[in-house]
Amino acid sequence: MKLAMTLMVRDEADIVGAMIDHHLEQGVDTLIVTDNGSVDGTTEILEDYAARGQLVLHHDPEHRKQQATTVTRMAREAAVQHGADWVLNADADEFWLPAADGSTLKETFDRIPVSIRAFDVPVHDMIGPAASSGSGLQRLRYRDLRSVEALNAVGLKAHATHDVAHVGDPEVEVVQGNHFVSIDSRGPVPAGLEIEVLHFPWRSWEQYSRKVRNAGSAYDASDLTPSPNHHGMRDYRRLLDGVLYPLYLCRHPDDAAIEAGLASGEYVLDTRIADRIPSPVPDVPVDPANADEQRAFGLAMADLDRCLAQADDRAAREAAARGLAEQELAATRHEIQALHQQLARMHSRRVVRLTDGAARLLRGRRG
Repeated sequence: MKLAMTLMVRDEADIVGAMIDHHLEQGVDTLIVTDNGSVDGTTEILEDYAARGQLVLHHDPEHRKQQATTVTRMAREAAVQHGADWVLNADADEFWLPAADGSTLKETFDRIPVSIRAFDVPVHDMIGPAASSGSGLQRLRYRDLRSVEALNAVGLKAHATHDVAHVGDPEVEVVQGNHFVSIDSRGPVPAGLEIEVLHFPWRSWEQYSRKVRNAGSAYDASDLTPSPNHHGMRDYRRLLDGVLYPLYLCRHPDDAAIEAGLASGEYVLDTRIADRIPSPVPDVPVDPANADEQRAFGLAMADLDRCLAQADDRAAREAAARGLAEQELAATRHEIQALHQQLARMHSRRVVRLTDGAARLLRGRRG
């Protein structure tokens, strides 16, 4: 049985080496990697692995959100050129593992019948205290099991979407985001052979702000049109407005919140990566100056964001009910977007309390 993994990566120098080492140790036979014009040292890291014959490296410097096309090409290459029986399409911040500890990916996939063809793989977001920089593999040791309501309270929409494992197929199509493929599942994975992913999307402010800028600018340069509530694009607008850092802070629990979350079941300790894979970049704590104020502003902004989203949904429902023209609905949404811009101006003046007032005002208008 041959197990292959594809990876399209851009500017992930703080974690990509650890991710590759992990999957090589897990028995992945073939790693096919496309570097998407990295400028932070990722290219050099990948070239070193390629020179040692540990991965196949391609280069695609275009930044136009062409992930679906690129990953489809690599997945087909895995089947045609490398004879892969199973293919895993991964991101640099994902660590794939057997759900049952004690065996490797290679050993587990060797026991999964290829007649299944494809199956969903749950993705668990890993969380921990915020940091200014660093890989965070020893700091982010908790599975995030917060409810959707709790995620919304800190400006997040939902947990990560599942991934998918599929058999090697020269005609496979991979959808943007790697979460779906053209191959249908023909049955469940046998009990005890389940696969899961530990996901490290927010490792540090330095990493996350760069990731948001890269993704948002790539969408701007592409022909794709993300939805108005697209989480990454919302964060991109916040980054451009200078108000993303407070949200980054409030999304990460401090020690007291972690202790409470462990007691309530919102967080679950999982040290399988922390115990096995050292962090390539040491952690640097966030600057404590004004951190509490910034965190409070982030929470207030998330509260207002929920109000704005609800107002937008209500406007859409009312427009549909009254048969309003699309341009009238667009004008309503433009008014809502203007509140976002006002929020950015409020932050620049550090008038945090006005955010609470704006949220209350909007709730009153909505009522």
